[in-house]
Amino acid sequence: MSRTDDEFGEVTRLGNQHTRYEYDYNPGVLETFPNKHPENEYLVTFNCPEFTTLCPKTGQPDFGKIIINYIPRERMVESKSLKLYLFSFRNHGDFHEDCVNIIMKDLVRLMEPRYLEVVGVFMPRGGISIYPFANYGDAEHQDMVRQRLLASFRNS
Repeated sequence: MSRTDDEFGEVTRLGNQHTRYEYDYNPGVLETFPNKHPENEYLVTFNCPEFTTLCPKTGQPDFGKIIINYIPRERMVESKSLKLYLFSFRNHGDFHEDCVNIIMKDLVRLMEPRYLEVVGVFMPRGGISIYPFANYGDAEHQDMVRQRLLASFRNS
């Protein structure tokens, strides 16, 4: 069951040889495509091991990994647009916790998924690593929201 050209109507970045990289936060680069299996509950995971942003106070770079897990509904995020979106944080000054919550909210607004979580695994600064976790679930996934949030607490 191949995709039709109509299904790619909103996907403009994939296959484009003239990619323009945003250097400031821009959720406008995100694109979606139709989920061909909306009747199934399944998990999609993205791993961005080279996420960078700036400290809002010092302007120094912060490095980390962003992991996005979601259960789609009707729309799915296109991976190249997601890469460009995450790249747009490169010159964005915000705390790690803010970045993770911004990413979660932007993706929920974009796709209206059944469930979505964003995990940040940031490199130590001043001897402390920060691992923010933010998640969202529709009415049917509120138990999962609580379970995943509790499960994300790390033991020392």
